[in-house]
Amino acid sequence: MGSKAASPSCMSSLNWVAPNSPKLSLKSSNLSLRTNIAHIPSFGATNNDHFRFIRVMTRATLDEKDEIAPTPLLVQEAEKPNRAVEESVKVLKEAAKTRKVAAEKVLSALSVIEKAKIEPSGFLETLGGSESPGKTWMLIFTAEKKLKSGRYFPLTAVQRFDAAAKRIENGAYLGPIGCLTFEGRFSWKKRVLAFIFECVRIKIGPLKPLEIGLGQKQDREPSNVSKDPFFVWFYIDEEIAVARGRSGGTAFWCRCRHVPTSYSP
Repeated sequence: MGSKAASPSCMSSLNWVAPNSPKLSLKSSNLSLRTNIAHIPSFGATNNDHFRFIRVMTRATLDEKDEIAPTPLLVQEAEKPNRAVEESVKVLKEAAKTRKVAAEKVLSALSVIEKAKIEPSGFLETLGGSESPGKTWMLIFTAEKKLKSGRYFPLTAVQRFDAAAKRIENGAYLGPIGCLTFEGRFSWKKRVLAFIFECVRIKIGPLKPLEIGLGQKQDREPSNVSKDPFFVWFYIDEEIAVARGRSGGTAFWCRCRHVPTSYSP
């Protein structure tokens, strides 16, 4: 009767919590105990007494079902962080689209995403593509350390990440006035992207860009354990990306169309 009392969903829940549930081992011993009692001869017991014993057994089995029924709530609790991340991503995408979502809501969404510790195995390819020149991302919102406050970024700032060539370009674009860009190389480890800028390019109006080298050694690998700048990425999909910089501030970007680089005519 105990095997009929647990539905398939309950059994799957039992499997899910089995490694850490002391209640299951207790129930297992109770089940074997009832089996032993069921085979004890009922000396002098009447038929009515036997029926009463069966009713007691049935009631005990139903009580056990009542005890394991709440178990699926553990699964629901485990799914709550995922739903919270999904809702937070929606908030950020709406903020990127309209720039009208309140800063407090954006900060709350960033906090949820940071704490979720999402698996970063596919982040790099999503961020920088599988071939050059990579992908471009527009900076939407920046927050201070510990997410105390934040605001929408007022300028057109675009970063290009090229995962195939391990190159990064960071630029501020001022329309027909010109642009200022920094280009260099990066390294990637787990969710950390460390980078070194090798040159800066300044372009004013229709004039050719002026390139200035920053004197970085070509053989040195960027590293977050040195003084190199870096990003710690918490979330990246095909539309938005969230990261924290070396200074402790957090920002999020949205995917954008290719912006002409500073060396374009």
